[in-house]
Amino acid sequence: MTALPTGAQYDNVRPLSSSIDRTQPADLEAEQAALGAMMLTAEAIAEVTATLRPEDYYRPAHETVHRAVLTLREKGSPVDPITLTHHLDRLGELGRVGGPGYIQSLVQAVPTAANGGYYAEIVHELAERRRLIEAGTRLVQAASTPDASAAEVREALALGEEKLPETWHEPIPLNSRPALPAFPLHTFPGWLADFCAALAEETQTPADLAGSIALSVLATAAGGRSVVHVRGRWREPTNLFVVVALPPANRKSAVFSAMTGPLYEAEKKLMEESAGRIVEAELTAKMAREAADKAASKAANAEGPEHDTLAAEAIDLAQIAASLTVPVRPRLLADDATPEVVSSLLAEQNGRLAVMSAEGGIFDIIAGRYSGTPNMEVFLKGHAGDRLRVDRRSREEFIESPALTMGLAVQPSVLEDIGKHRGFDGRGLLARFLYALPESLVGYRKINPDPVPESVAARYERSVTALTLSLAEWTDPAVLQLTAAANAVLVAYEERIEPHLRVKGGKLGHVGKWAGKLVGTAARIAGLLHLAAHLEDGYAKPVDGDTMKAAVEIADYFAAHALTVFDQMGADATQARAHTLLEVLAANGWESVSRRDLFAKLSRSEFPTVADLEPAAALLEEHGYLRTHTPPRNGKRGRPPAPRYLIHPQVREGRA
Repeated sequence: MTALPTGAQYDNVRPLSSSIDRTQPADLEAEQAALGAMMLTAEAIAEVTATLRPEDYYRPAHETVHRAVLTLREKGSPVDPITLTHHLDRLGELGRVGGPGYIQSLVQAVPTAANGGYYAEIVHELAERRRLIEAGTRLVQAASTPDASAAEVREALALGEEKLPETWHEPIPLNSRPALPAFPLHTFPGWLADFCAALAEETQTPADLAGSIALSVLATAAGGRSVVHVRGRWREPTNLFVVVALPPANRKSAVFSAMTGPLYEAEKKLMEESAGRIVEAELTAKMAREAADKAASKAANAEGPEHDTLAAEAIDLAQIAASLTVPVRPRLLADDATPEVVSSLLAEQNGRLAVMSAEGGIFDIIAGRYSGTPNMEVFLKGHAGDRLRVDRRSREEFIESPALTMGLAVQPSVLEDIGKHRGFDGRGLLARFLYALPESLVGYRKINPDPVPESVAARYERSVTALTLSLAEWTDPAVLQLTAAANAVLVAYEERIEPHLRVKGGKLGHVGKWAGKLVGTAARIAGLLHLAAHLEDGYAKPVDGDTMKAAVEIADYFAAHALTVFDQMGADATQARAHTLLEVLAANGWESVSRRDLFAKLSRSEFPTVADLEPAAALLEEHGYLRTHTPPRNGKRGRPPAPRYLIHPQVREGRA
């Protein structure tokens, strides 16, 4: 058996004491050999995982290593001591599993990788024995308790008969969430996925940065010029609000510039193409005004019947002059603009505009940096596509269907600051953004990485420009229909999301304002992916099922990140209650407890009703501190057995 390393950093790697050996069957040599075999050959990974689950390990550190191996395999990354050490270090788990030296020692513990499946069978069989022991212990404890009722003993027996309790694994601290998913670049069309991946490699930045901005780029090109017809009267515009947060020194500006560059080129081409029309219209309008002025002058000097005739001619010419309009210079993008300027630009540009910035200053402007008064009306209606009318002394503007896109790359502190602004949340501005919170690569970046291939960059520039120009002249938006398969995917997504929106117990209930828009967001993203895949004639084809599946995967990505972002903003009061609940569980040392008995121990000021207990308990269950179990009925009559919470051993022992 590999010797356990010593030192403070390996304190969590605990040996089996003699007393534990008698009650808890475990073979640490087999556990180490199974893990080591997986680091030696891909075949061993398949053999071990066919038999062994992460929760089968006795030592929590070994479970963590096993899960890391699975994550690397799912990503298509090689699995060896170096890649595994790097991955665990990035997750902050390396010290907890024993450090790099212990990872290396696991490989040395393998007699032969060919026996990986055999080692896995040993570990799995001993895990089953531990579960049997735990089930029996629960029954003995229930039957030995003097004040336990016969029903409670039968309940403990039913628990053991229905399902052997699973091995507990290391709980996730409440102040952190599971590792956030990486941006699914594979959902993009090839030309876009290739450029985002190559740019991430060249700049050594997370793919999330390029991927999130790419959606804003597509929304800038198509927003205001296309809508997705979901069903009935439900239509979703294809504009988006996206914000990605990374600390300083993450080369946000470099990525932002590369991603948005083609938009500025497209804007320049639109300006060049419209220059002749603008000059012609200006000259025509000038001549019409001059002709009207001359006619008015003649009419003023005439008398009698001649005056009436000339006056009528002057009025006709004046009306013609007033009806002539001069096209404005095409604009796609704005940056450091006040809400008033954004409103005017939207009106001038027939309802389409994008605010793109590698900084978060726009939030200060919305909050009233210049005016002293928050003004977010144009941003709220610009996202939803609601009619916007501005009536002021200096101007009058009306936009039938505004489509405002926002793409921002900011520092994480900006998100924390805007979360403190009550107006942003109260009016629903925060609920309109898609949030990405990727992990910084600073400190792990490759030196002298491969640059973006010229062919990949050129194809990206051509494609963005083509998409932008193809829709630029549309006045009425192109209506994108869904195939039956795409509609079925979206309906299934609605059915999956809806229960999570419940205020009491729903995973997304505390961010309901945001999550309530998630299905519509998936439809918007599907429209953008569809147009990006069919640059020439996307408006003439329906959105298919595979495209909708890709959009749903992206929506799920943003949902996972939004939960973390809103937690940082302090939107989740459930977490505070979960901390209180954890303290009560630890103080009482229960192995299991009914909801009624647990509620009796809680403060009514913090938990007024049992319903207030459920979201906090659900959060603790999500983090692995407890499990909910409802025993099966033993008879046909009477009330069903009440659900019980099974408590993690670390909580009972005061180590959570």
